[in-house]
Amino acid sequence: MNIIDDLKLQYKMGGIVTQLIFWNAALFVFPWLFFALLSLLGVNIDYLHYVSLSSDAALLLWKPWSLLSYAFFHSGIMHIVFNMIVLNFSGRLFMTFFTSKQLVGLYVLSAIFAGICYILVFYILNINAPIVGASAAIMAILVATTTYYPLMDLRLLIIGNVKLWHVTAVIIIIDLMQLRSENMGGHISHLSGAFFGFIFIKLLQNGTDLSVGVSRVITFFANLFKKNTSTPFKKVHKNYSKPVEKTVSKIVTKDKSQQQIDEILDKISLSGYDSLTKEEKEFLFKVGK
Repeated sequence: MNIIDDLKLQYKMGGIVTQLIFWNAALFVFPWLFFALLSLLGVNIDYLHYVSLSSDAALLLWKPWSLLSYAFFHSGIMHIVFNMIVLNFSGRLFMTFFTSKQLVGLYVLSAIFAGICYILVFYILNINAPIVGASAAIMAILVATTTYYPLMDLRLLIIGNVKLWHVTAVIIIIDLMQLRSENMGGHISHLSGAFFGFIFIKLLQNGTDLSVGVSRVITFFANLFKKNTSTPFKKVHKNYSKPVEKTVSKIVTKDKSQQQIDEILDKISLSGYDSLTKEEKEFLFKVGK
């Protein structure tokens, strides 16, 4: 199995958190490589200008997608590395209690909410500046998990055992302390995302799941690209006589391949994907085709 096949398998088996990390990484690496090659040919294009969110509301009229696209692009290697580390940490904690659809919904809605807050604050302050990064959405995920289970025990390197709310509180305090820094827009979006994460959980606890709307939109567009597998209409003659009852065995015997798949998935859930042997990875890749 080569590295491409290995990445494909990790994307497929890693869950929604891994998939979000892959999307952010791909949208950082591939555009950077493509436009770097163009620059060698004398064509210089600032692609971040087209995906970043500007505090100038007028620019939003000709690039409305930037209200969401900014949350999937990053300005530098350290920017994306730090964000993906925190996304992996907070996302996996979130998935302990909630579903993948709720995670995607929270990511999308918090990014939009934080973007609107950023535009409004900078409009009031009469500041014009662009912003990119997934930080606001990641903060929403972290605060949402903390709101739901603040006393979760964490074991941090060097520090030792702490509560989840301790980690979240420190990050929020740092953002508050840096509101007057050069990256004021970034910290405003972080705090806005954190606020949305808190509201998201409180509404969810009261029976309102904001992620439902996002799931429906994603499902709608996903269905547009699906192949039409419906069969031609056939006339069916109904038999209205009383059906004869049949005894059906409820015992289901798994075949050998399915049993092996279940054993590998159990191993992944206990020890992680990296614990698999080369043969197990190749087997999963073959059955996943």
